Amino acid sequence: MFFLFSQPVRILDPSVTFRPEKSEEYFRNYTSNNVYHERVRNTYYEMHTRQTLSYAKERLEYWTKFDHGERTIMEALDILNSVVDESDPDVDIPNSVHAYQTAERIREVHPDLDWFHLVGLIHDLGKVMVQFGEPQWSVTGDTFPLGCRFSDHIVFGRESFTDSDDCKDSVYSSELGIYEKNCGLQRVVMSWGHDEYMYRVLRNHATCRLPEEGLYVIRFHSFYPYHTSGDYTYLCDNNDTEQLEWLNRFNKFDLYSKADSMPAVEELRPYYQGLIDKYIPGKLKW
Repeated sequence: MFFLFSQPVRILDPSVTFRPEKSEEYFRNYTSNNVYHERVRNTYYEMHTRQTLSYAKERLEYWTKFDHGERTIMEALDILNSVVDESDPDVDIPNSVHAYQTAERIREVHPDLDWFHLVGLIHDLGKVMVQFGEPQWSVTGDTFPLGCRFSDHIVFGRESFTDSDDCKDSVYSSELGIYEKNCGLQRVVMSWGHDEYMYRVLRNHATCRLPEEGLYVIRFHSFYPYHTSGDYTYLCDNNDTEQLEWLNRFNKFDLYSKADSMPAVEELRPYYQGLIDKYIPGKLKW
């Protein structure tokens, strides 16, 4: 059974400003002059070749058996001390550092939204799959719908999907593909990765009390072709439109906090452990 957070979620104040440390051009640089370009390109090209509709369905079935042990949120977060995201062109640091950077930026701007702080901390926690043996092209990176036409705004463009079997299917290559217009993203099969996995882990946890807004952010925060480029809106329903504000706000904290200084993790752990006890207590099945 899943318990929803009982209090209404406050609407974000549009007057609240974000404090960027570096210009937007510093981030998401996928050009050849980036020091991490080869690593990033290889990850995405393999992802776009091998992430087919059938593959994503198979991985969803495999991972939602939740038979990879039981761990608390903090124990899972510690696993990310040894995970460096090979799809990330911005940084080359353990993902656990980025988790605290994101959470602290949210805390600075929205001190009263403690559940949002926790979402910042755990949004990438699905990347623990790397330590369980899943390859990075099946864990990290931007996500995209399967079973319909690939957007030109997906990282490295349609060219990177040349060897995908799904591109040879006339239905999957059409705009709507296997879907109906405005069916809602909850009915769309996304490329498999840490977003969907962490969402499923939380949904499976009986005492998760995060609000729906938080769960939605975790599930779709890597869906850049949608929340940043405005693609795939024809698949969205009214709920997706309402939640887009949260995705856009979260994206700023997730992306631009990567330029921040290293967080004092040991000093911060007690605060975030308190949030875990409040919203996601106990051991989760992974």
